[in-house]
Amino acid sequence: MLWPDRVVVLLLLWWWYFDASREKLQKLGEGEGSMTKEEFTKMKQELEAEYLAIFKKTVAMHEVFLCRVAAHPYNQDLSVRGKNKKEKLEDFFKNVVKSADGVLVAGVKDVDDFFEHEKTFLLEYHNRVKDASAKSDRMIRSHKNAADDINRIASSLYTLGTQDSTDLCKFFLKVSELFEKTRKIEARVAADEDLKLADLLKYYLRESQAAKDLLYRRSRALVDYENANKALDKARAKNRDVLQAETSQQLCCHKFEKISESAKQELVDFKTRRVAAFRKNLVELAELELKHAKVPPPPTPPPPTHTSPPTHTHTHTVPALTLALASFIDGDAMNTLS
Repeated sequence: MLWPDRVVVLLLLWWWYFDASREKLQKLGEGEGSMTKEEFTKMKQELEAEYLAIFKKTVAMHEVFLCRVAAHPYNQDLSVRGKNKKEKLEDFFKNVVKSADGVLVAGVKDVDDFFEHEKTFLLEYHNRVKDASAKSDRMIRSHKNAADDINRIASSLYTLGTQDSTDLCKFFLKVSELFEKTRKIEARVAADEDLKLADLLKYYLRESQAAKDLLYRRSRALVDYENANKALDKARAKNRDVLQAETSQQLCCHKFEKISESAKQELVDFKTRRVAAFRKNLVELAELELKHAKVPPPPTPPPPTHTSPPTHTHTHTVPALTLALASFIDGDAMNTLS
């Protein structure tokens, strides 16, 4: 469950994303008089593409969040009030105590094989997702840097091409047009990877951490329950404060059983959600990558002047690599992800 403080995070991210593009829009408006028509059109197209990517990213993030909130049973109104300094300091000390206590609790053998398996799996899963998220960020940053470099090269070639009307200048304009098309593809690839892969990994990095915290709370309840049983045995042996020890033992037992029941359901739902989400996003990303990798067909040649039938015809065949990737996505990938 994404708790209320994450609502603030989502709203701040939404404001930051659009604020960055708003600055570019302001620069575009201020420089309209000093730009050429081609430069203005190019910058306008870049800004439109950036707004579209940000809009898709924002809608996807809010869709997942709102669906989770709508499906989750909560008993009180959500509050988005920020924490004051005292509460932040208390959280800091709680985290320190929790870290030290987590080391002690981690060594406790769980009585349920399901939770013991989930504890081992989530530890490995969280580390793998964290590593994949960092690598995906570096990959996307490389694509964006490549798009920026190509943009500078295209602008320089365009400037050289507009200096004169010679054949060399026309060649510069053609090459500049080619670089501009390449830049658009690189920018789209970066935006698609950011939307379909990076956001997915970041989201499930937080979700896996929340699942680990859930297992920690259950392990803490298990330790408290075992300590309450030991305290009850000692009280019965000494015949002192037996009623108080029995009450404490019953409360710990009820708390442990309740958190075990809800934790099992949450972990099963988490597995179902993550498998479906990874399958959906990875298939969509692969389809977009194939779409960007397609080479446009050559222009249709003018019809021949003679009426005799052609001696041979050209047929466009699908590359073997594309067929192999399509087969993998449709068949083997589904089996792997499930």
